[in-house]
Amino acid sequence: MKGSYIVVIYLPENVCIQIGALGEIFFDKGHYLYIGSAMAKNGPNTLENRIKRHISEQNNKKLFWHIDYLLANKISLITIIYLVPTIVRLECIISKEISEVSDNHIKDFGSSDCNCPSHLYYFKYFQGIENFSN
Repeated sequence: MKGSYIVVIYLPENVCIQIGALGEIFFDKGHYLYIGSAMAKNGPNTLENRIKRHISEQNNKKLFWHIDYLLANKISLITIIYLVPTIVRLECIISKEISEVSDNHIKDFGSSDCNCPSHLYYFKYFQGIENFSN
């Protein structure tokens, strides 16, 4: 299956985390929405396998994407994952929409292959995407 997804991560306290080549980043306590995509029909880059990678144990996983570094931190807690099955890449469209309602973003996080300012958005309080207003 192909598609995009949103991983909601909760950080119960402020923390500095080394995020690959981005360097050490300060994260405020709160909720972070990461927008990603997996557009392969089969193999490791299908939507199902990408999500399995994100939720798998961190012990033996090679850290590759920015999100891997954030999720590898012991205080990071995935609270919900939204799946958007589609054959069209919607990652940047979703990112733009979420950027308009978020409290902040982490510059260049997860967006090295596009023109988005980020694919990781901060919310001090988060009630679910179904509560976003137009």
